[in-house]
Amino acid sequence: EVQLVESGGGLVQAGGSLRLSCTVSGFNFDDYTVGWFRQVPGKEREAIACISETDGSPTYSNSVKGRFTITRDTAENTVYLQMNNLEVDDTAIYHCAAANLAAFLANIVLPRGNKRYVYDYEGQGTQVTVSA
Repeated sequence: EVQLVESGGGLVQAGGSLRLSCTVSGFNFDDYTVGWFRQVPGKEREAIACISETDGSPTYSNSVKGRFTITRDTAENTVYLQMNNLEVDDTAIYHCAAANLAAFLANIVLPRGNKRYVYDYEGQGTQVTVSA
């Protein structure tokens, strides 16, 4: 059974940092690209970062590039999202997800209004709230 379990969310002031964790089971990191998307109720999902199943290279959306860092620990089966210099607009539910690389990259790179690819697996999410 595949599972993705997120942790590390919380309340932080603008300018602060949080580190999210996603522990995966039921597949290996060379089977899927794993990454993060976030969602505010009533708004479109936003894919923000992923780490390639082929070479471990990261990709970021423009909205988080330079502030967020995605890494993975294959021994711990865990993907991390280090979030620095958080902004109020980063407030959302953050979900870990797994898909093929092309689908995840398309979700990150293509502007809003374009087709969004379905993830093969998703976690339940962890709330991140950034106060002014």
